[in-house]
This record gives sequence, C-alpha cells and structure tokens, in this order.
Amino acid sequence: MSNIDITIRAYGPSDQQLLSSIWFEASMTAHAFLGEQRLRQQRKLIEEIYLPQADTWVACMKDEPIGFIGLIDNFIGGLFVSTSHQGNGIGKALLSHALTLKGGLSLDVYAANQNARQFYLRNGFREISCSPVDDEGLPFPTIRMNRQ
Repeated sequence: MSNIDITIRAYGPSDQQLLSSIWFEASMTAHAFLGEQRLRQQRKLIEEIYLPQADTWVACMKDEPIGFIGLIDNFIGGLFVSTSHQGNGIGKALLSHALTLKGGLSLDVYAANQNARQFYLRNGFREISCSPVDDEGLPFPTIRMNRQ
C-alpha cells in the first residue's frame, strides 16, 4: 500500500457519471467474462438504481472520486476503484470505512474474479457458500463471503 492521501465522503448526485465510468472501466477488466454488451446493460442499472439507492461512499484524492463502495444494509453491493489507482490501498480504506459503519459485512463475488476473491480473503473475509449462477440466474458462479 502506498501513502496516498484520500478522503471518504457520502455519494452525491453529481458523482453519478464519474462513478459509473469507474465502475465500467473496472468491470471491463475484472468482469470481462460477462461481455461488454452485458456490462453496458448493467451500467444503466448502476446509474439509475444502485448508486442513488445504496448507501454509497466515495473515496476521493484531491476532491476527485477514485473509487466507491455501495452498501445495502450489511451487504456490499459493489466495491470499485479506478484501474489507475488499484493496488494503492483505496479498496482497503473503503472496506475499513464500511466495517466501521456496519460491523460485519457480506458480499457475493464472481468465482472467476480471482483478484477480488484474494483481496477479500486478505482482508479477513471467508468464503461461506457458492452458487452455480449469478443473481440474474445466469451461469456465472458466485461465492458468498462474509466478515464478522
């Protein structure tokens, strides 16, 4: 982890486009197996439903958003960091913030996303179950993880 100075603040409507771009860029890398067309369809849901309706927290460097975490109660709906800032402790800082707010957390991660699985395992999560399909019923296995 490098010595990046970040702040974490609540999501505001003016964040929508930039966070959507961060989500799409990171998803094209981490979830390429889903295909660009599916990710473009999901992006609309991210913008219209998930960002505004989740308890979304934004990591900023010099007031510029570089990542975010979306919480639905104690469930992490998504944690995404700009690809140019990954590996600098931004995700860990967002996770720490969420743990402070919520205590225990759970999430679903695609089994094929090995980097994310390893990130969560390194940060104290454990795998508790798996499903052969994603939350849309498509054949993309997911793993439920939690941390108490």
